[in-house]
Amino acid sequence: MSMLVLAGVNVFDPASQTRRTNVNVCIADGKIAAIGDIPPSFEGARRMSLAGRAVLPGFIDLHVHVVASNANLGANAAMPNFLAALRTLPILRGMLNRGFTTVRDAGGADFGMCEAVNSGELRGPRILSSGKALSQTGGHGDFRQRSDKLDDACGCLGRQGAIARVVDGVDAMRLAVREEILKGASQIKVMASGGVASPNDPITNTQYSEDELRAAVQEAQAAGTYVMAHAYTARAVRRAVECGVKCIEHGNLIDEETARLLAQRDVAVVPTLATLDRLSERGRALGFPEASLAKIDGARSVGRQALALMAREGVKVGFGSDMLGEELHRFQSDEFAVRAQIVGNVEAIRCATNVAADIIREPGVRGTVAVGAAADLVVVDGDPVEDISLLLGQGEHIPVVIKGGVCMKESGRLVEPAL
Repeated sequence: MSMLVLAGVNVFDPASQTRRTNVNVCIADGKIAAIGDIPPSFEGARRMSLAGRAVLPGFIDLHVHVVASNANLGANAAMPNFLAALRTLPILRGMLNRGFTTVRDAGGADFGMCEAVNSGELRGPRILSSGKALSQTGGHGDFRQRSDKLDDACGCLGRQGAIARVVDGVDAMRLAVREEILKGASQIKVMASGGVASPNDPITNTQYSEDELRAAVQEAQAAGTYVMAHAYTARAVRRAVECGVKCIEHGNLIDEETARLLAQRDVAVVPTLATLDRLSERGRALGFPEASLAKIDGARSVGRQALALMAREGVKVGFGSDMLGEELHRFQSDEFAVRAQIVGNVEAIRCATNVAADIIREPGVRGTVAVGAAADLVVVDGDPVEDISLLLGQGEHIPVVIKGGVCMKESGRLVEPAL
């Protein structure tokens, strides 16, 4: 039995919002076995002396695209498969380095990639994959340019770098959901409104008929999982909620009525604010067209107001970064700073820990430092409850990351898997 002791640490548990100082966190077989004094059974355990450092749950990012090594999402799909796969490796390692031990991929990661990471062959956070996100023709996942003749949706089904596939009609939707679940999807992602990174769909568009949305929800529920929906406007969000969607991605343009509906139906929202800041700054240099830049600025200007509104109405809000391209993935943790400015440091941490764990249906298992929980943990040089900047950057203030009871990062460096 593998045993590890984090000695002399200060524990902050976001689930209970409690602190414990100068205690020992004892880990056995991937779980937290004890917090406090070291039990006699841990006499021979490996001991890491971490006096004065803080221990928090490993962070959960609910909206990533690990295959998006290019900010131009359509260009990712055109990449050779092996090259697209190779370009995910530094993205995954960077996430783990920053303390993210679980990520929910919102379109693109496939079963093989998840297995390689989850089995320890590759270093990275545990991946909950949506498979390919589902988009209507001309929707947010359709990156074809306007033309007299349309191709086959860029061959998305066979492309490692594609984040989405085009699906139209109720029967086709049912089949697509079943296929993505067969291929290992943990949840289903649908595009229910226009977006900022796709060429032909204004944000104000609603996408998919209600019958198509309900078909996706029914198939996901039949498989014991749920649907997450890309939706920006209040109208698109309400349609998705009425059709049974359980998690809304973005939601920048919601209103009070919609926020109350979300709270009443216990539907979660995953805002992605920091990525819009970065795209606004760098989008033109990254090749975004003027139409997309205008959409970015429009969504960015109201996103913070939406987050404050949801906090007031008691909406369940999770952490999402949605960074795109090798240049922007490194700003993943900036989302902590944006959230902290609006809801405070504790809530910013909770949205990436226990609230996120609830959204992925693992409450009490992840997102908490408690006996019996999974030993997904980060060690921080200092107190992030008082200074959220300790969680920013590339993990410079996070010397240790533990995933499933195994040290993934130690003394500030990732530990390479044994060959």
